[in-house]
Amino acid sequence: MTEIKSWEFWRAVAAEFVGMLLFIFIGLSAIIGKNQNGVSGENVAQELKVSLAFALAIATLVQSLGHISGAHLNPAVSLGLLTSCQISAFRCVCYILAQMLGSVAASAIVNGFRRKGSLGVNALNNVTAGQGFVIEFLATLQLVLCVLAVTDKRQRDVKGFAPLAIGLSVGLGHFAAISFTGCGINPARSFGPALIRSQMNDHWVYWLGPMCGGIAAALIYDFLLYPRKPNFRTRWYVLVHGPEDEDPATEVTEEDGAHPGSPLWPKH
Repeated sequence: MTEIKSWEFWRAVAAEFVGMLLFIFIGLSAIIGKNQNGVSGENVAQELKVSLAFALAIATLVQSLGHISGAHLNPAVSLGLLTSCQISAFRCVCYILAQMLGSVAASAIVNGFRRKGSLGVNALNNVTAGQGFVIEFLATLQLVLCVLAVTDKRQRDVKGFAPLAIGLSVGLGHFAAISFTGCGINPARSFGPALIRSQMNDHWVYWLGPMCGGIAAALIYDFLLYPRKPNFRTRWYVLVHGPEDEDPATEVTEEDGAHPGSPLWPKH
């Protein structure tokens, strides 16, 4: 395939690895950096700290890496963009593998200086596995819906700062879900610490919930809220070969809607 021969493609895969490593390192450090002798009254402050750490980290990394790889930094986002036919299946697989490796590497680094206590392994808290699935599903759905909307090159009416919007969406998901599931909304984020600590209880919730949420968000946005024009042949071409427009400096006009947008960040 064309992408395999492209240096820009492999640079994008490397950016996903580096971005995920930094994202997980910052998030886990915020989680374990509390006073281990703290009292229960500090739980709210701790949850706020962790939520803001993840939100600010993703906003910063999207701004830093978005023009290189699109800064998915989340298998659910990659799967959502695949469902939306904006990236090839090969790119999606490579991105997810890079994200998982980055998460494992960051978790191993953090575990190296705090082997005791929590490593930020997500776990259900006073909810069943089914309820946890619903929470992860809905929290991820709003995140991927936000990503699809703010990166839609057809958008002309609503102006804003896309990295900040996505960061706020991540923070919003944490505010809603962190007390119940620890807030995965990112299978790679949940996978790294769980693998390092060998704690895989109810781990399917943190994969199936976000992945289904990402797919649902793409279907809702593309076929209900703001339908895309590309026919089946065009969508199939993107899934196999990737989008034709791989130049991040290229402006896309409304007539280019026949070719779903590239995974690179749109100009604002």
